[in-house]
Parts: sequence; C-alpha cells; structure tokens
Amino acid sequence: MQAQGLYAGPVFDMARSQFEQVADHLGIASDERPRLLYPKRAISVSVPIHRDDGRTEVFQGFRVQHHLTRGPGKGGTRFAPQLEMGEVAALAVWMSWKCALADLPFGGAKGGVNCDPRALSRRELEAVSRRYMQEMIPFVGPKTDVMAPDVGTDETVMGWFVDTYSMHQGFTANEVVTGKPVGLGGTAGRRAATGRGVALTIGEAMKVIGLPPVGATAIVQGFGNVGSVTAEILSEEMGLRVLGVSDHSAAYFHPDGLPVAELIQHVKRHGALTGWSNELLTDPRELLTRPCDVLVPAAVERVIDADIARRLQCRILAEGANGPTTPEADVVLDQRRGEVFVIPDILCNSGGVIVSYFEWVQGLQRLFWSEDEVNDSLARQMFKAFANVVSRAQRDGISHRMAATAIGVEHVLLSKLQRGLFP
Repeated sequence: MQAQGLYAGPVFDMARSQFEQVADHLGIASDERPRLLYPKRAISVSVPIHRDDGRTEVFQGFRVQHHLTRGPGKGGTRFAPQLEMGEVAALAVWMSWKCALADLPFGGAKGGVNCDPRALSRRELEAVSRRYMQEMIPFVGPKTDVMAPDVGTDETVMGWFVDTYSMHQGFTANEVVTGKPVGLGGTAGRRAATGRGVALTIGEAMKVIGLPPVGATAIVQGFGNVGSVTAEILSEEMGLRVLGVSDHSAAYFHPDGLPVAELIQHVKRHGALTGWSNELLTDPRELLTRPCDVLVPAAVERVIDADIARRLQCRILAEGANGPTTPEADVVLDQRRGEVFVIPDILCNSGGVIVSYFEWVQGLQRLFWSEDEVNDSLARQMFKAFANVVSRAQRDGISHRMAATAIGVEHVLLSKLQRGLFP
C-alpha cells in the first residue's frame, strides 16, 4: 500500500508496516486495506496565544480520528515538541486496535499541540489548552470524539477543556473528555489506570512463564504518570525490586533496588528525576539492556530498536508506552520468542482507555462508581484481553503483537462490513 504524504514520517511508517503484516496474515483483500488503515478525518489548526511577555505566538494543533465505525473517537491529547500529523495519525491507528482488542465501543483518535509545556507558564498553558479546545469544538463531543490526557497534559488541562466546551454549549458537558478531576465528573482510579493495567498484565505474564513476583526485578524507562505508577505497584503491591528508572532528565540504577516512593516524592517536588543522586546515574540507553526480569518502556515511541532488542536481558518486555518497539526490533524479538515474553502496547497500556470508557459511561449516566468497583472491572477486562491474546498467539503460532493486532483489526473490519459503505 502506497504511503499518503499527509501521514509521512517514521512513526506512521511503523504503524503501516505493522498493519500490512497483520493484513497479510489475515488475508485481507488489497482494496479493503486503505479503508482500514487511513484515517477518516485529520484536522490541523492554528493555536495562537499571548505570551507573558506580550508577544503573540502561534502553535500547531492536530486531531486525527481514525474511524468512528464502532462508536465515538477516543484518544489522548499530547502537548509535545516536534509533534506532527504522522505521529498523531499512527497513535490514532493504534488506539483503534487497542479499543477493539479491549472490546470497547470506540474508534481510535489522537490529538495534540506542537509545544513544550515545560517552557510555558501556567497562564500560557491554560491559554494553549483553551484555544486548542475552542478550535476543536466543531469536531469533538461526547458522541463524536472524546479526548483524554496524554504526554504533556493532565487532569488540569482536561478541566480547562471541559470548561471551554461547556461555555460554548451553554450547559455543563463534562462527558466530553475523560481523565478529568473527580470533582468535575472524573472517575476514581483513572489517574493510576494505565500503570495499574501494565502491572496487571505483568502479573499475568509472570504466571505464564512461572516467575514468582516476590524477589523478581524490574527496570522502568519513563517516570511520568504511567511509569511511576507501574513502578509503585510493582514494588509496593507485588513485591518486585525496581533496579532502575529513568526519565528525560536522568537515569538511575542500583543492583539492590531503588526507593520508588522516595523517587516519586522527588519528582512531585522537582518535576523530574534529575538531582536525586549523582552516584547512581547511568546511561539511559544502556539501562534498557541491564539484566532484569521485567523491562517496562513507558516513555515514547521507537526506543527499542534492533540493536537494543538483541541485547535485552529481560524475561518480560511490558510496553507501557505507545509504539516503543520498532518493526526491525520485532523481527529480533520474534526470533527470541522463547526468551522474552512480549506484552504488546495495545494490550499492556490499555488500562487507561478501559477506565476512560468507565468514566464516559458514568458521565453519560450521572451514576458514579467506587474506586474498588473501577479497579475490579479494570482487572476483569485486562485479564480477558490478555487471555485472548495469549490463546490466539498459541493457536496460530504467531507473536503476541501479531495476535493482539489481528484481534483488533478483525473487530474493526467486521464492524465496517456489517455497516456497509455509504452511500
């Protein structure tokens, strides 16, 4: 299938390569493939704001809705430097397969603004958030496309989104986003949901390979919301020793384990890992290849390349980030299938969108659940998806990524066939 110029870039190339492999495996006709892969709608907007020094600056904003066949679009909104349409489109594609794999009534979507939120004051961040949502109002809504937090955004930004959208509608419509504060109609358990889902799938993988959690070791790359919550649950609730952690500012390693709770408090006070220790600093790339039982890449795309894949010394690779493993690395990992148990991203990090679905349902019904109810429902959904992926991989003799993506693609294809093509 020929690339479309609008979606050029290494991240979308990676998503297309994964899809083509699955389409070949499933025997999908060539004329059906473009409709499955390429987005229904791609939106690019200008986001002008007044900077604190009086200057006017224009940022570029994006939203891609991959498909709306199974329900509203669903996906995060990231504020990050160098963000471009191809990356956003790839993330929307992965969200489609992720939602379908988890059997959620959503299509995949993703969006964001090309900016560095760390370089913005709080007032400037609010201005970017509100103007971006204002530009998106014709294209989003509780039954059209439901936003959520992602890299560089949080529940505060979602609160600004809710207010901007609601002021335009003339009534409170807090179900337009998920991941918002509980006081604005958010759900208990949402902030920790992605990291908790990662930990749940790690626990299931440990059962499959016969690895007891207590005394096992882990390394977590990325110490934002997903990575820090995963590290906390692995160490505090499951009994693993976290040997290494990293973020954009620093990487630390100690063979006897790191104090995860102390690191979390340091990040809350200082905004990053840097400055916690000078003695335990290590090379962030080499951290990925140190010996451990569980490696969790929970930062950005394409960090596990073929070279890293050959040198991995983990027993479980749990993909907390979206697209952390390149197609070239997948070839290596497929050859190492008996050595490294891969939990692919669309399964491993799906806890966030699953609990986002719970939040959306609660918002529509105005009936809210306890955190225990949310976590219990999350565990059931994650365990079901995990079992389906492992069973499919064993049945067909394919990788876990191929199995997970095949299930997702099949669900979307079936929905499109059942609805037909209009007009």
